[in-house]
Parts: sequence; C-alpha cells; structure tokens
Amino acid sequence: VLKVNDEVTSPSFSIVNEYEAGGIDLIYHFDFYRIKKLEEVLDIGYEEYFYSGYYCFLEWADKIEELLPEAYVYISITKNDNDEGRKIIVTAER
Repeated sequence: VLKVNDEVTSPSFSIVNEYEAGGIDLIYHFDFYRIKKLEEVLDIGYEEYFYSGYYCFLEWADKIEELLPEAYVYISITKNDNDEGRKIIVTAER
C-alpha cells in the first residue's frame, strides 16, 4: 500500500531510518529503545519529523510519550498465547 521498495529494518542504532514511499512521499521509522534522556530526541529535531506531514512509525514510543503529537494511532503487535500468529490492536489516541 505504501509502496516502499527499500529493505525495511529497525533503526536500533541510528534512531531513525527514512524510506521513500511511491517515489513521492517519505516514511520515517524511529526506534527509541536506546534513548536514555528526552534531550536525545530533542537533539535529533523530532518536531521536524513528527510535524512534516509524512508517516512516522515509532518503536518504543512509550519512552517519549510526553513528546508525542496530540493525535496519533497506537498499534500493538503481540504473539498469540499459543505462539502461532500475532494479535494486532489499533487504537486512535486524541
């Protein structure tokens, strides 16, 4: 649907990866697992990404909860109890 041709990997060490979507849009993929202080997120200029109008996908967003935009979609992906398949929960926050 988003037409990303790049290999998508978690940005564990770079904090953010950028992907072209359909040749005209961008997608930003963040991994905040290694963030120790909010200042680290401020230093990368998170506002330019979050308010760019492009999709931003965040892993470990709970670590920067106070910086999240007022409206966002929360997606939780967990394994099923029998370890077969996944359970996906989508919640719109406002």
